[in-house]
Amino acid sequence: MNTVLLTGSSGFLGKVIFEKLSFLGINILTIGRCPSNHIYCDLTKGSFNIVLNNIDLVIHAAGKAHFTPITREQEIDFLKVNVVGTKNLLECLSKSGNPKYFVYVSSVSVYGKDFGYDIDENEYLGALDPYGSSKIEAEKIVLDWCNENNIVCTILRLPLVVGQNPPGNLGAMIKGIRKGYYLNISGGKAKKSMVLAEDIAKYIIKISEIGGIYNLTDGYHPSFEELSNHIYIQLGKRKPLNIPLWLAKIIAKLGDLLGNKAPINTNKLRKITSNMTFDDSKARKAFGWDPTPVLKGFKIN
Repeated sequence: MNTVLLTGSSGFLGKVIFEKLSFLGINILTIGRCPSNHIYCDLTKGSFNIVLNNIDLVIHAAGKAHFTPITREQEIDFLKVNVVGTKNLLECLSKSGNPKYFVYVSSVSVYGKDFGYDIDENEYLGALDPYGSSKIEAEKIVLDWCNENNIVCTILRLPLVVGQNPPGNLGAMIKGIRKGYYLNISGGKAKKSMVLAEDIAKYIIKISEIGGIYNLTDGYHPSFEELSNHIYIQLGKRKPLNIPLWLAKIIAKLGDLLGNKAPINTNKLRKITSNMTFDDSKARKAFGWDPTPVLKGFKIN
């Protein structure tokens, strides 16, 4: 790989990919709306007259992060960033010269599942929420474009991505344990698929040269109890307390009445207490995916 074009280099996963590829001595060109990018532009607003010659690999890691939108404007943002931004990026590439390889960073949210065991890549893409459906549409756009232009295409469907200083729910869990207010529910036994950002970055060049659609996980799928224990030990804090499911259901019902400002509601409770794991055996066979278990590789600053 002589030159890699990376979107989302200022994001959580994008930073790790940038650092890893830089360490390997690969020339990286970044593009996006963060002023620190080599090419500074907002892809949601147009494809511009940007020259992107001699690009071997594009890693499209930019995207609107998953959250539950409250307003219609927030719902539209998923479409603008994940779909329109992707279309405009591809238009840029078509105008100036297509790459040999293209990697799109997607999400297991495309399956539209709240629970399940060992869901594989053949599962129907049933997401109806704004985030999941925008990822489905973006995947299709990328696949069609790559097929039309004879480009090796890779789609990475990722679960919870773990690493230092994580955002989102994992960041909130760390903060809660640090401050002493995090609680496990019903023993925290629900297992969830996770993957280390470092492992994605480590394998991404190899994956890109093979192509295909892959779930990537650590293969172990820690429970909330195991993950919270791992965190509290590193932080030197007390073990998180536990509340029984019957009490959590009462609190969740109150959350339903309070609306979006409530920290938990019936829908969130169902997700927290349900197993949700994905099968990564396709990746293990295709390119020797052999990740580090999250509970061994996850270090907190």
